[in-house]
Amino acid sequence: MFLNKKSVQKLIGFEEFTKYGVRANKEDFIFFSVEPVNISVLSAANIEAKIYHLMMILSVIPELELLALDSCESFEPNKAYLQKRLKEEKNPAVRKLLQADYQFLDEIQLEMSSARQFLFAVRFRRENDGQIFRLVNRIDKAVTEHGFTIKRMDKPEIKRMLALYFGASISREEIEDIEGEQYFGEDLHEIQEKMQEENQN
Repeated sequence: MFLNKKSVQKLIGFEEFTKYGVRANKEDFIFFSVEPVNISVLSAANIEAKIYHLMMILSVIPELELLALDSCESFEPNKAYLQKRLKEEKNPAVRKLLQADYQFLDEIQLEMSSARQFLFAVRFRRENDGQIFRLVNRIDKAVTEHGFTIKRMDKPEIKRMLALYFGASISREEIEDIEGEQYFGEDLHEIQEKMQEENQN
């Protein structure tokens, strides 16, 4: 399908990282990671209290949105590849190694199947820094008062979240702003300026 040579960035509506979060589809987003609570060790009364406090947070800040995402990569493509290789491979020694790799990935997947990341997100039209700062403080205060611990996500954390959401393979801790930027050297600044000009048009 011909898409007028639109970049992936334009197709998903992503504009840029901002001082506080992300700008996408002409709206700004701030993300807060929520420290999970192990409800398996809480009594029924305490669980009900947590639910009540969450309801109170959402009533105090109605613009707050909840997100529950996987906090680790999916190994399904790797497992599918290994299954395909197992069907094709004739050498018993290689088949044994492939089977061991498959079982290892399966075990990791099971261990991480319950790994979730819980976030609060708030979206708003472009505002000045003072208004955003007051909004962040208001959210932090309201959430903390109701017994939840949150932290505003910084740029590397948002990049990791987006990479996991779009199924990218995270082979290193640091994710570049531009794929392969370490190879560009001094030309990178010019490329970034051109991309910003294209986004504005």
